[in-house]
This record gives sequence, C-alpha cells and structure tokens, in this order.
Amino acid sequence: MRYLLIIGLFIGLSATSWAQTIQGTVFETVANKPVPLVGANVYWSSTTTGTATDSVGRFQLTQPEGQSRLVISYVGYKPDTVTISDPSAEIRVTLRAETTLKEVVVSAGGTTQIDRLNPIQTEVLTQRTLAKAACCNLSESFETNASVSVSYSDAVTGARQIQFLGLGGQYVQTNVENIPNIRGLASTFGMSYIPGTWITSIDVGKGVGSVVNGYEGMTGALNIELQKPDFKAETERTQWLLNGYANTFGRVEGNVNVSRALSKKWSVGGLGHVSALRTRIDQNGDNFLDLPMYRQYNAINRWKYNSERFMAQFGFKALYEDREGGQVAAVNGPKYEFTNGTKRLEFFSKMARLYPDKPYRGLGLILNALNHEQDARFGFAPYSGNQQMVYANLIYQSIIDNTNHTFKTGVSYMLDRYNESYKQKLLPTNRTESVPGAFFEYTYTYPERFALVVGNRIDVHNLYGAQWSPRVHAKYHIHNVITARASAGRGFRVPNLMAENFGYFVSSREVFFRSPLRPEVSWNYGLGLTNEFLMFGNKASFILDYFRTNFTQQMVVDLEHPRQINFYQLQGKSFANSFQAELNLQPIRRMEVKAAYRLFDVRQSLGAAFGESVLLERMMVSRDRVLFNVGYALPYDKWKFDATLQWNGPKRIPYMADGYLHPGYANMRTDRAPGFANLNAQVSRTFRNGLELYIGGENLTGFRQLDPIMHADMPFGPNFDAASRVWGPITGAMVYVGFRLKTL
Repeated sequence: MRYLLIIGLFIGLSATSWAQTIQGTVFETVANKPVPLVGANVYWSSTTTGTATDSVGRFQLTQPEGQSRLVISYVGYKPDTVTISDPSAEIRVTLRAETTLKEVVVSAGGTTQIDRLNPIQTEVLTQRTLAKAACCNLSESFETNASVSVSYSDAVTGARQIQFLGLGGQYVQTNVENIPNIRGLASTFGMSYIPGTWITSIDVGKGVGSVVNGYEGMTGALNIELQKPDFKAETERTQWLLNGYANTFGRVEGNVNVSRALSKKWSVGGLGHVSALRTRIDQNGDNFLDLPMYRQYNAINRWKYNSERFMAQFGFKALYEDREGGQVAAVNGPKYEFTNGTKRLEFFSKMARLYPDKPYRGLGLILNALNHEQDARFGFAPYSGNQQMVYANLIYQSIIDNTNHTFKTGVSYMLDRYNESYKQKLLPTNRTESVPGAFFEYTYTYPERFALVVGNRIDVHNLYGAQWSPRVHAKYHIHNVITARASAGRGFRVPNLMAENFGYFVSSREVFFRSPLRPEVSWNYGLGLTNEFLMFGNKASFILDYFRTNFTQQMVVDLEHPRQINFYQLQGKSFANSFQAELNLQPIRRMEVKAAYRLFDVRQSLGAAFGESVLLERMMVSRDRVLFNVGYALPYDKWKFDATLQWNGPKRIPYMADGYLHPGYANMRTDRAPGFANLNAQVSRTFRNGLELYIGGENLTGFRQLDPIMHADMPFGPNFDAASRVWGPITGAMVYVGFRLKTL
C-alpha cells in the first residue's frame, strides 16, 4: 500500500533595516604563525544574522542598525567578541584553541579536515566539503574523499555500496547522530535514504570506534549529523533552505529544511525530500534499464527543548520508496522485471541532564525504534522482508579527581527482529536478537600533548552468548605539528545475508546456505600520522595511515561456482590491509589541492564448504586507487570551481565462461577487470541574497562498462547474471544543474 507524505510548511520572515558593510579576516595560530581559519562563524551578538569565513579566512557582513558587537567562533576554539566602532576599518581576529578535550575539534583549511583532538583517526566532512559536489544523498557524499569509495553493486537494482579499509560497508558502523541507522535491511538502499542537504557534517572514523556507540564498528564508523532547530539567539525568526536538482538522465529532486524558535526553550524543525527518475535509460542497448526508475518521499519532524539543566530532542522519520528495473521490453518470452518497495517509520529521542556548575558531568539517554518493510521481485522470484528494532543507550560521564581523567559508562540494549522470505520460503537467517550490554571508557589527557582512551564493553547476545569488545586508542602530539595515533580492538556483528548481497539475486544463481548463521568477529589494528606544516605560506597537511583487519569468524559469500551463490563459515584466513597517503595544500590563495594514494591487500580463504581452504585475493577490490582534487574560489566564495579525478586499479572478478566446470579453488581460472578513470567537476555561483546556483558533471571521461549483464538476452536462462561481473560505471557522462536558497 502506498502513502504520500504531505508536509505543511509555514514560513515567517522578518524585515530588517541595513546600514554599512564590514569586512575582515579570521586567523588561527599554527607553528607560531597566523593562518587563515576557514569556516569560522561570524555573527552579530544576540541575532541570527551572520556568515562564515571563506577559503582564505575572509568575510564580509552588513551591519544592522543599532548593532556593534560582532561574535567570532569556531568549534574547538575560544570565541571572541569585537566591538565595531569604525565600520570602514579592516577587522583582523585570531582565535585561540581550547585547552580542554572536546568531542569534536576540527582543523580548518585544506580539503581534508582532521579532528585534531580525537585519538581516533577521524576525518570531518563539513558542509563546505559536501558542497564541492551535488551531494544528492549520503552515497554521493564521498566523491572528493580518498578513504571511502562508492560503486553500484549490480546493473539492475541501483543499490550503492561503499568500500572502507578494503572491506564492504557492512563492517562500518553507520550512525545518524550517534544512533545506529544504516544496518539490517537498510543495508541495501540505506545510503540513498539521507539527502545531502539534510547533512551538516560527516565524521569518518578509521579503525574500531568507541565502545560507547556499540559493538558493530569493526573497521570504522560514520556518524552523520543532520540539520537541527538550533539558534544562536532567542529569536522567533524562521530559518529555511530550499534545494532543487535535475540531471540529464531525468532525475529530479527537491529538498526543504525549515526550523523555527517557538520560545526561549522550544524550537521545531522539519526536513522534507522528494525525488524521482522516470526516464528509461539503456545506453548499451542490451534491453535492460541501466538505472532503475524510482520515486522517494522522505521527511523528518523534530523538536528541541533546551534549558540550563535539561536538553531534549525527539522526532519522527517516515520514508516511502519504490523502484522498477529490468528489461525495457519483453523479447521472445516474459519480461524480466525487478521491483522493490520500501516503507520505513522511525521514532528517535535524545535527552540529557546538564550540570552547569560541573560542565564535565552529564547524563544522556538515547532511544530509537523503527519498522522497516520491504517487498521485492527478481523476475519470478518474490522477496519479502520486515525488520523491527528497538535501541536504547544510557550514558553517564564525569571526571576522576580532575579533568585530565575522565570516563564514560553506561548500559545499552538492542532488540532486532528479522522476518524474511525468498521464493515464498522463509530464510534460515530469520531470528530475534536481544542484546543487553554495558560499557566503561576511561580517557587520560595530558593537555595539548597526549591522550589515551581505554574502553571495554560486554554484550550478552541471546543467541550467541557473551561477547567482549576491548578497544584502545592513543594520540600523541610531536612538536605541535605532527600527530601520531594508534588503535586496536575487537568487534562483532551478525550478518544480514540477503540485504547485504541484494544485487547478487538478480541472476539465475541457485542459493545455498551451507553453514548456520554465526556472528562475524574481527580484530582491527591501526597506525596514523598527520603532519601539519606551511607550504607556499599557507597551511598544508600530509597524512599517512595503515590499518589491518583480521577475521577470526566470517561468513563467506562465494560466487566462484557459476550458477551458485554459496554462504558458508570461514575456515582459514581472512584479512584486509589498508595503506593510504594523502597530501593537502594551498599552492596559491583560495586554491585547495588534494592528492591521495590508497593501497589494499585483501585476501580470504575459500572452499570450506567443499573440503578446501585456499587463500585468494578478494573479489571486486581494486588494489590501487589514486585521487586528485583541485578547488578554487574567488573572494567571499562568489564563484567556486572544483574538479576530482579518480583512477581505480584492476580487480579480480569471477570467471564465468559458458560451460565452465569448477576444478577446485587451487586450480580454478580467474579474470581481472581493467583499471579506469573518471572525472567529476562543478562550478557554483553564490549571490548575496542567499541564492547559490551550481552546474556540474559526473563521469566526464565517459568511461562505462559495455557488457555488465551476462546473457541479457536470456534473463530466465541458466547463465543470466547482472551482478557478478559489474566492476565499473554502467552509464556514461552526466550533467546536472541545481540551486540552494537559504535565509541569511
């Protein structure tokens, strides 16, 4: 049953008289030298009228009548207030860093921003970074990021999958505002459920995450912060943003963000999204749609209460999406169709008890509940899935003797109920998981030099018993310009075999569950080095990191046998080594350059279900990847230009020749897909009235895989396969246009 989300949005605008325009520059101090601070907030005291510094730390702002006190702030820095006595004078302000450890402290400047104080190697993608591309949804937010790569999982469903530290996105704990979100049945299409204009920042943490957030972060953690009804002053002025997007494939999107203060303590916000693609695209003429037609309606309503001693946020999320792919027309038989419909309802709440006289102390409670319904059809094979989840996390934080010794402790609970059927048969993965847990995390900080985080958590799984997750993170500053990090820890998760391998079912392969479902368990170890320095008189950074993930238990997804999908437990070795080097610099004023190289060595033992154990290179993982990004902005970001070139190296793919008989894993044939490059670019123009126009293109090199579907002419034959050999783009160049309009 389909339903339509209708949101009534009432916008009240206030008129203001304007006087003279002021301008200036905001700096930070690096190696005893002033360096422009990018993205600092500049606003008039007790108002919401403000702006942010551009790529060289400059700003310009109109002064309202009766206003003279200008506030300059940035996360992790002490705010400063300047009294304007001469509006024509150039303002120069240098912010000083806080000396105490905070949750997030961002190093400004350049195309990569590293959380300076976090012992976990964490990159922060800000709105400025996200605006370098169209960023229509979360899966398209990593185009300028070297650590996360995104690709289509098959040639029919349109599902996107990420790779991180050489492994799939299912091993990354993806949270929305510290609430587990893209997991379970949402693993298939969940990356497209978060529109880009809803996002304020994305934290990309490498290695095992904090024990406070759960046990599932095995190789990393993504935390997405959404737009909130926050205000800098007690005002009832409505804040809003409108966004529209269209591309040459026929995809159109519209987004609206609205927030309003109702009183000194209450505020309300709404996020709305609608998008559709109704064009039939078949660029290679194989009679299959290259992109599925779809419609999505998505909305959030959230409320916030804030007082001196209590803070609460709560709200509802609702989503409906339908997809339709497969053959363009029937030929010599029935038409092969793929359909998928998703309905998702979610409630969330975050409450905190504050202690104004003891700001280091806090008590927080996070609650979340969702219902996810999904119905699909792969040709004649129907699928039905339902997930119900309840999540709670109670966190208390305080100090031991002084603020150099802090701790967080608490309890959590996760309830998951899965009911899935395929070809009208219940899947053996159906289950109810009930997982109470407890955690304790201690942090020692030697200000501005050293931090050590030691965490432990115990979770008691109703099906798999007690699970221990120890984790440790350390950070050391060397001469205030070099930061070394190290981490180690254990993680576990229960795989969702259908959702995480959805695209493989667009084939004639027969499915075999050759082992009972068991948790996957891994140990992750990492080292990182960040060097901040001056080059060409501007701030630059060089980042090195190495991570290794070892699996002691893993569910193997084996596609090596033609016409079969085999699921079985690992016997032997499975590991992923990841090395990355990245240079960020500003060769001239207002230009940012990023150059990065990433190397993966990922291997897995195959054949356990057939009496073998052969260590092989993991399928669909490029050993090498190179990324080069250049951005340039005119003063005050009036015009911005951005381009990203990526090269993805060759990767192993299964050998699928007709009539091929599998001789055993030690002697079987394998294929390799070639490397390829693609280019993305964007130009944007910002106007003083809050309007931004942008035009850009993706895959401008035009490279595409010409034959992603095997036996597309016989979709009901024994050799049809639309996923196992999809290794590159399946559509050519695309051009898009869009706008953003927001209150100033």
